[in-house]
Amino acid sequence: MARAPREVRIGTRGSQLALWQANTVAGRLAESGAPPTRIVVIRTTGDALQDRPLSEVGGKRLFVKEIEDALLQGEVDLAVHSSKDMPAVLPAGLAIAGVLPREDPHDAIVLPDGDDGRVRLQADAPASLDAVIARLGPSPSIGTGSIRRVSQLSRIFHGAHFAPIRGNLDTRLRKLDSGQHAALVLAAAGLRRLGFASRISLTLPATACVPAPGQGIVAIEVREDDTAVRDIVSAISDADAAVALDAERALVETLGGGCQTPIGALATILPGAADDGLELVAVVATRDGRRVIRASAHGFRNKAASLGARVGRDLIQQGADAILAEVRLS
Repeated sequence: MARAPREVRIGTRGSQLALWQANTVAGRLAESGAPPTRIVVIRTTGDALQDRPLSEVGGKRLFVKEIEDALLQGEVDLAVHSSKDMPAVLPAGLAIAGVLPREDPHDAIVLPDGDDGRVRLQADAPASLDAVIARLGPSPSIGTGSIRRVSQLSRIFHGAHFAPIRGNLDTRLRKLDSGQHAALVLAAAGLRRLGFASRISLTLPATACVPAPGQGIVAIEVREDDTAVRDIVSAISDADAAVALDAERALVETLGGGCQTPIGALATILPGAADDGLELVAVVATRDGRRVIRASAHGFRNKAASLGARVGRDLIQQGADAILAEVRLS
């Protein structure tokens, strides 16, 4: 067995959510008896380009490249990422060694606080999608820079204007509450992890908007040949989240998709199912939402990647490859 390092250096971005993720990993490592950890903040290209939509500057891959470079060069011992930011195929020499338990993977609609008369839908009066549509009116400005969300939600919010919005979560919420947008669409996981669960006006079911592959899962990346660190990380990995991520990443790899393509995928462990059942639902849509291709299938947990590849091939047979080619050229 390889000798454990005296200190484990954790590479991460410096955003609110990234630091939450890195500190949570550090805490779980400490609980498992791992060596002391040190968090190393690395500024990425994505952090430096806050004023431009991700689709214009290369996609979410820009949030991991510099961190992966530091990992490959031995400047850090592991990297912590939101798994939805990671490319379907990792750089040579790197591997995902573990994941944290998955938070709510769905997207959430956030409406403004009521200081200016636009009172939020309250938790004691549960919102419905129809109620949110009625509240927003015929042509609302909805803050989201995600091609995947726009392609699916344009079918629901007819006449809406979807506008990119960047920055830390509290910055986005301030922009919403100041009237710059009528609503935001954000990952429920980030809102819950940072203590903003009360701001969720409606959690969107996958029937309305299939979330991004890997959404809600924190991934821990290591050098493939660093067996000591791999062993340390594997001790804190969540088996269910790892299975779901395997299926979703295999689907994206089969489709040849990247981080800024309109691909949604959600793998779910079926409670009480025979043979540890796994369900995968997926969607590919045109930018304007006029054409949406869906596929789903069930499989075994120990063949999660095979399930993802199978659903990916189903989507391709229905024409998903043509949609994705069109998106890449636009």
